[in-house]
Amino acid sequence: MTEQQHHDHNGHDYTGQHLAAHVHSNHAQHDPSMGKVSWRMAASATLHCLTGCAIGEVLGLVIATAFGWGNAPSIAVAVVLAFFFGYLLTLLPLRRAGVGWGSAIKLALAADTVSIIVMEIVDNSVMLAIPGAMEATLTSAVFWTSLALSLLIAFLVTTPINKWIISKGKGHAVVHAYHH
Repeated sequence: MTEQQHHDHNGHDYTGQHLAAHVHSNHAQHDPSMGKVSWRMAASATLHCLTGCAIGEVLGLVIATAFGWGNAPSIAVAVVLAFFFGYLLTLLPLRRAGVGWGSAIKLALAADTVSIIVMEIVDNSVMLAIPGAMEATLTSAVFWTSLALSLLIAFLVTTPINKWIISKGKGHAVVHAYHH
């Protein structure tokens, strides 16, 4: 299969689960050892997730700080925005690759949901565990140091989980073919 045929998917318009199965089956042509996922691939998928989560976390905390909200609403808005931006960062390349909205949304949900859930649980747990982190203002070193530490820990916890998920042909593996 040529690179152009790969991106054109042989002229077919695949949707839904058929698309995911097609992408996964064609991925074997690029990497016959899908069961042996590299740490680099897992780290790349996790960094992708981390980027969306970080954007959502920071924006959510900016909004919560501006409105003077407490911990629960701050975490809630940050988590909602982390999911939004996490999925958005997967949807945009899929749409650029010519995948329809319905299929792109299904692929993004399949690719990122578990990773974002784990990352958000860890990230917010760490932020809550650090004394003064949730009360710190956006101009405080405590806030930014705590956020950086929480995202680093979330990355370290989520990477092996993503590695295992990808090795099963799930998670980021369902969109990997579109990153070529």
